[in-house]
Amino acid sequence: MLKQYLQFKLSQKLSPQQIQLMKLIQLPTQAFEQRLKQEMEENPALESGKESDELDDNFDEFDNTQDEYEDNEQIGEDINVDEYLSDDDIPDYRTQANNYSADDEDKDIPFAAGTSFTQYLTNQLNTFRLTDDERDIAEFLVGSVDESGYIRRSLADITDDLAFTQNVFTDEKSIEKVLHVVHQLDPAGVGARNLQECLSIQLHRKEKNPDVELAIEIIDNAFDQFTKKHYKKLIQKFDITEMQLKDAIDEIERLNPKPGGSYSGNNRIVEHIVPDFAIRIVDGELELTLNGRNAPELHVSREYSNMMKGYKEAKDKSKSQKDAVMFIKQKLDAAKWFIEAIKQRQQTLFVTMSAIMHYQKEYFLTGDERKLKPMILKDIADEIEMDVSTVSRVANSKYVDTPYGTKLIKEFFSESMTNDQGEEVSTREIKKILETVIEDENKRKPLTDEKLATILLEKGYPIARRTVAKYREQLDIPVARLRKKI
Repeated sequence: MLKQYLQFKLSQKLSPQQIQLMKLIQLPTQAFEQRLKQEMEENPALESGKESDELDDNFDEFDNTQDEYEDNEQIGEDINVDEYLSDDDIPDYRTQANNYSADDEDKDIPFAAGTSFTQYLTNQLNTFRLTDDERDIAEFLVGSVDESGYIRRSLADITDDLAFTQNVFTDEKSIEKVLHVVHQLDPAGVGARNLQECLSIQLHRKEKNPDVELAIEIIDNAFDQFTKKHYKKLIQKFDITEMQLKDAIDEIERLNPKPGGSYSGNNRIVEHIVPDFAIRIVDGELELTLNGRNAPELHVSREYSNMMKGYKEAKDKSKSQKDAVMFIKQKLDAAKWFIEAIKQRQQTLFVTMSAIMHYQKEYFLTGDERKLKPMILKDIADEIEMDVSTVSRVANSKYVDTPYGTKLIKEFFSESMTNDQGEEVSTREIKKILETVIEDENKRKPLTDEKLATILLEKGYPIARRTVAKYREQLDIPVARLRKKI
């Protein structure tokens, strides 16, 4: 049985404009510029740059109505053209000044040019006498070298690929013979299949002396013990003194574990970070500025304004004119909203970063990470009376240029813990102290996580051993055994 009834309920829905604004806030500077370019391509009513002084000031604020017209016959009656035109008032966007200069930022991005790493290696093959098949194999091997300088594929796989893709039928023995040629290319160690082979190649190309020869023995015959730092076993195995072992290890530590990274002409894509904010210390006070590229000069097209004016003055309004004015109204509304959204974006970014800067004032004045206060998204959201999601959008993708380097804003946020004096301190502060303790430890007898936890407790930070291990891993510091030196 069907029933009809009324129900009242409260619900919150985001308008398309609000959703677009949230997306704009989330964009970093370079992505924002791309979005701006896209909008200007799609909306001819939106123009960039300062408007010429010769233009009449006949365009005023217009409402952002979202009325939908079911019948074109109603357009002329429903659109109040006077709301889009004014001969008396100067529009707001013409009276606003902005302190950002187009010269403040160089928008040109440098692009790397030159010979690729693969081509650099291929060119060296011309110095070797190779048969046609050997050259095909050598070029295939060089093409298999990754950006670190390694060939991370088995000879069996390479044999199959040569047959299927290059129509070169060979065997693993022939490939290994050509691989020894590749191992003679520069930089030393290129073409190795693993770290052990990479280090061995480099050592064999060094001028021989007792330290190098011992280093070769260690890498070729006791690599597993070396990586696990079982120094006593190495001393017994090779019947050497501790000083001889130390000199051999010094030779190994001078080698390059990633020979491909040493090639400066390697045309890898480099991510260019453009800071969205800059913080400077002026006369002992912090000064915050927003990157000028986040504050573009936009205005509504003069031509579209004139079209609306022409429609108003026309006596006989044809159907095509009514269709045109409907299109113009939509574009003008969209242009006006986009200009307003950019203003809101600028204000939101500046207000949020300003609150973060003042919250972490001691850090920005000193650069000492131990001065970072515990800060979560809600702290800033409450300060600026905005939603936590808005602060998150600003923090996750924006960078700030500080006197101590360019930092990702979300790095300033951290959880808190209570020290032995009942004060709340940032986990970043504890990590910094932990890092300092490990730097100052005796490398012959590195501190275990248990001892590190005891030291932190003595300094007033009661944290468990497993928490110390977690912080150590986050700092990318290995366990005590792997930090050992002789």
